[in-house]
Amino acid sequence: MNDRWYFMRLYYNPRCSKSRAALELLEGAGHKPDVVDYLQEPPTASELGRLIDALDSAPAALVRTGDAAFADSGHTSAELDRDTVIALLAAQPALMQRPVLATETAAVIARPPERVFELVASDQESDS
Repeated sequence: MNDRWYFMRLYYNPRCSKSRAALELLEGAGHKPDVVDYLQEPPTASELGRLIDALDSAPAALVRTGDAAFADSGHTSAELDRDTVIALLAAQPALMQRPVLATETAAVIARPPERVFELVASDQESDS
């Protein structure tokens, strides 16, 4: 197994099966991510901005728009630009889509959990 020396942070909700699956996949491939329970330790506005900038998708993808709390927020999906998403998630971190894997250069919403391997090597890739 290769040493995993680079930065890797998993924004994680322990009650979410996709979060647990993503962590299990990473650990099974020999990675040791910095695991952040974002409900207990919400990302700052600055961290949210870096996440959005690193994602391979639009800022709105980071928001759980199907959640009842989103409907209650008064926002619509159409208005979820970068600044609105930052303000919304800073105020209501439970609306952040999960899990999110971030490295030094990129981030991915790991839905499905196997998307973590778009950023980091699986055991099969690192052994070849």
